[in-house]
Amino acid sequence: MGMRIGFIGLGVMGQQMALNLAKAGADLLVWNRTGERCEPLRKAGASVAASAADVFRDAQVVILMMANAAASDAVLGRGTEGFAGNVAGRLIVSMGTSAPDWSRALDADIRAAGGRYVEAPVSGSRVPAEEGQLVGMLAGGDDDVAMLRELLRPVCRETVPCGAVPGALTMKLSVNLFLITMVAGLAEAFHFAERQGADLQRFQAVLDAGPMASAVSRIKLAKLCAGDFSVQAAISDVKMNSGLVAEAARGAGIAAPLLDAADALFTEAEGLGLGALDMAAVVRAIAARSDGGPWGA
Repeated sequence: MGMRIGFIGLGVMGQQMALNLAKAGADLLVWNRTGERCEPLRKAGASVAASAADVFRDAQVVILMMANAAASDAVLGRGTEGFAGNVAGRLIVSMGTSAPDWSRALDADIRAAGGRYVEAPVSGSRVPAEEGQLVGMLAGGDDDVAMLRELLRPVCRETVPCGAVPGALTMKLSVNLFLITMVAGLAEAFHFAERQGADLQRFQAVLDAGPMASAVSRIKLAKLCAGDFSVQAAISDVKMNSGLVAEAARGAGIAAPLLDAADALFTEAEGLGLGALDMAAVVRAIAARSDGGPWGA
């Protein structure tokens, strides 16, 4: 598209997203706090910057895939003299999940400094990120959103415009509420079947063939049956997301009873030292309740 794209934040999701852009031929400049995460990008043809400041200086569009709002603010230099120089004349794209109120305020700050901003959170975990099958939600100026829909084709199988900021993050939190409660429910159903002595392979066959099956349920159920909790979406990340949904719901006076229950389970899982495991490992927090552990009845 005739422009240099900066990409900052090469975690579980970000590295795969950036790789798909590089493989598609984007003129990509990347940076990550942990430098070795950049090496696959270098091999794929991307340039590696010495610092985040170099990315802002040399790219016209800068994509951030950061762990949280604080990490995004730190990279942007928000609240420092360097912030205006980082964003002026550039399009800043935040693809992580953060609070809608934070994004609304960031949009205002970037525009006041002479930059442009689009929020573009994605739905999907590591495997869809690897396969370029994420679903993107975009909010911002019409022209910028239209350009990004083209740019993100190697990353997202579909992108959905969501109006003005923070429409995309509001949409993402709504989607996450369903995901979090669904996986918690699946883990509870698995635990029930297991403790009742059901044949788990048949349980898996019934669910996978039935009307409730989805790509997510099939992947998570396979992990539960195999006891494989290698990370696709980590419990700590899910806990952060459930907290964002709960905060937004409380702020708007919206009841979210299932989310509250799931949030408590993921909090317990994190307390059990499971934060770095896949979200399916929440089943261990449920098992701890059954076994009369510290979170049991």
